[in-house]
Amino acid sequence: MDQVSLPLSEPPGVVNIGVGVHGVSGLRDVFRLPGLWQLHLYGYTGHLSVGGRRHAIGPGRVSLIPPGTEATFDYRGRSEHLYAHLHVADTGKRHRVPVMQDAGTEAPLISGLLNRALAAMQGEPAQATAEMWTALWRVARLAESRRPGGAHGAVASAMAHIEANLATPLTVPEIARRSGISHSHLTRLFRAETGSTVAAYIRRRRLDHAGHLLRESTMSIQAIAGSVGISDLQAFNKACHRELGGSPRAIRSRLLPGGDATPK
Repeated sequence: MDQVSLPLSEPPGVVNIGVGVHGVSGLRDVFRLPGLWQLHLYGYTGHLSVGGRRHAIGPGRVSLIPPGTEATFDYRGRSEHLYAHLHVADTGKRHRVPVMQDAGTEAPLISGLLNRALAAMQGEPAQATAEMWTALWRVARLAESRRPGGAHGAVASAMAHIEANLATPLTVPEIARRSGISHSHLTRLFRAETGSTVAAYIRRRRLDHAGHLLRESTMSIQAIAGSVGISDLQAFNKACHRELGGSPRAIRSRLLPGGDATPK
């Protein structure tokens, strides 16, 4: 099995999520989960066999295994990964997704989404659902991001860093440094490929993520503002009006056109 057909029109049901540690008492595990998708983000080297196809496991690789499919994991010692077991509604458009992919510069973002979902599972299950839905969309779009003509590696790296750090202060020089190029070079590349400045992109992504959480989670407005790096509620309210067309309460109440559950 090389690809799976993943429906994403509705948010997933998060049944279980956590950090798995294997390869301690044995070097092989076989799993089959009726009714549940398996998502793994790996931090080790090994092999996964699904449907007669053997896939290489490596740090930063991500896999999707459909319900009822037998999966054999071969380890080389202590092996750790992030995992989620999910109910996914079989409705709407389906997306062809490789069973195994290298997440590349998206790995920190996907890891961040999974860790936020894990942290929210007990107290904020709706937020866990929102984070997992976003993670699934990111995994589904990994292959698209590698098409010829895709984003320059430094721009992709910058975007991944921004997504993984929306709650923290972000500066263009620091983002450029982490992307391995100069401030001015990143600025030119970013505008050429996105038509936007880096600062404008950060503002938009923060507000896109805030809008997603306002519609799809039960987090308080203050917590959402903090999670996107805008701790001042007055500034957050103004930003929502400017970027999303209304107040946080109006967006949460779905009073605005376009207040649907489309993942960002």
